[in-house]
Amino acid sequence: MIGRQAEQAIARIAGERFNGARPRRFAPLGGGCVADVCRVDLDDGNILVAKVGDPGGGLDLEGFMLGYLAEHGALPVPRVLHAEDRFLLMTYIETSGGLTAAAQEHAAGLVAALHDVSGEAFGFERDTLIGGLHQPNPWTPRWVDFFRDQRLLHMGRQALDAGRLPSRLMGRLETLCGRLGQWLEEPARPSLLHGDMWTGNVLCHSGRIAGFIDPAIYFGDGEIELAFATLFGTFGEPFFNAYRELRPLRPGFFEERCDLYNLYPLLVHVRLFGGSYVGSVENALGKFGC
Repeated sequence: MIGRQAEQAIARIAGERFNGARPRRFAPLGGGCVADVCRVDLDDGNILVAKVGDPGGGLDLEGFMLGYLAEHGALPVPRVLHAEDRFLLMTYIETSGGLTAAAQEHAAGLVAALHDVSGEAFGFERDTLIGGLHQPNPWTPRWVDFFRDQRLLHMGRQALDAGRLPSRLMGRLETLCGRLGQWLEEPARPSLLHGDMWTGNVLCHSGRIAGFIDPAIYFGDGEIELAFATLFGTFGEPFFNAYRELRPLRPGFFEERCDLYNLYPLLVHVRLFGGSYVGSVENALGKFGC
């Protein structure tokens, strides 16, 4: 559970935001990998979600990212009520059912609209987090340079330093990074990305998308987001058929670039968990002759 101190903070903030309403029930929620997550039922009928983490947990940054998406994008996200390093309080999103074909088609319109939000360069105004890991975002004029240095090489070195990526694979990754221009071209413009779009972060209700949570935002090539959405089976044909009608995919995405872009989330999982993800990275490198 979240602890007495957090419960007192929730009671204070709820009272300020909801005309004196008080928490009547706290119930743990699943899905938190970097913090404890709790549903908070108020006595006026409102429902909140609280996340409580350790010092340095970056929950203030998560709150900032949700607020940025709410202000700049079309994705439905929780409304942030309070955010600090160890504590995040936001509105609850009601869910029911999964990613049906209709929900995926709805998601396609939302994601395409998000990708239509463009930035001046690749990166972001501040560094962000993915799965609790540091994600550097220095403004970079060329996408291939950004993806190479701030995504593949950065996360590869993090996994290597943590003892979870063998040095022989790091050498093969560096070889691939020196050849990225064989498969990647510069997109027309940088697109705003959610950054961590897998099933657990996409909330559905009655055949529609209810909300997106746990972002890892930056401006990049929208294709890296689409690739990530295939890695764990989040979106399938209904999504991509609808997305194509709004933002056509360049030739070669499914044949080559999807596997190339998914090296980044695979390296994130190697850094976090090791295990079978190391073999997945090795297989992906092999597909590109590295």
